Amino acid sequence: MARKTVLQLSGVQRHYGQGDTTLSILKGADFELVRGEMVALVAPSGTGKSTLLHLAGLLEHPDDGEVFIGGRPCNDLSDDERTAIRRSEIGFVYQFHHLLPEFTAIENIMMPQLIAGLSKAEAKERAAQLLDYMRIGPRAEHRPAELSGGEQQRVAIARAVANAPRVLLADEPTGNLDPKTASYVFDALEALVRQSGLAALIATHNHELAGRMDRRVTIEGGKVVEM
Repeated sequence: MARKTVLQLSGVQRHYGQGDTTLSILKGADFELVRGEMVALVAPSGTGKSTLLHLAGLLEHPDDGEVFIGGRPCNDLSDDERTAIRRSEIGFVYQFHHLLPEFTAIENIMMPQLIAGLSKAEAKERAAQLLDYMRIGPRAEHRPAELSGGEQQRVAIARAVANAPRVLLADEPTGNLDPKTASYVFDALEALVRQSGLAALIATHNHELAGRMDRRVTIEGGKVVEM
């Protein structure tokens, strides 16, 4: 089966003004992510990792170049169109889980599905399946404060993929976890990617986890390069 590109950055540039000077973060960066692939983004702080993820996730506009999601150019889309793509095509996982504290684990996973228009019954069924898949089904009715750090992050991953996106973007998803818990969370994430055909770009400082992915890239001189 042909490898299908689901995320592409072509000649992307991003600059920020600092007083009278301009700080160039990305200088014609190119990157492709294909279906079922896990790519580690490993680079020192300040080189543009978060900027790259924000551009890939349509949270920022590039100053030049183009971002494609599923082959569709996104730069000239309206804010509403970009929001719709983020909601249906892209999942986000951050270092901090950002779960809603007043809702249970299963309710947190149901939320994006309800926003997307699924019925409560459909959303609950899929949320329960994802919790089981992430091996935390028995914790479904617990609120975030009642969950361990690893459990919270697995709920966050389940929430990110609840609407079956094409692309998962993760920014240090195991950064707050001890090594054993980080490995366990990564195992669950890897299984999810392999089974679903999701494409994942994961920024991490954990070289052991990076080594378990399909390939590693970094940012040098404002460009994405293979390691």
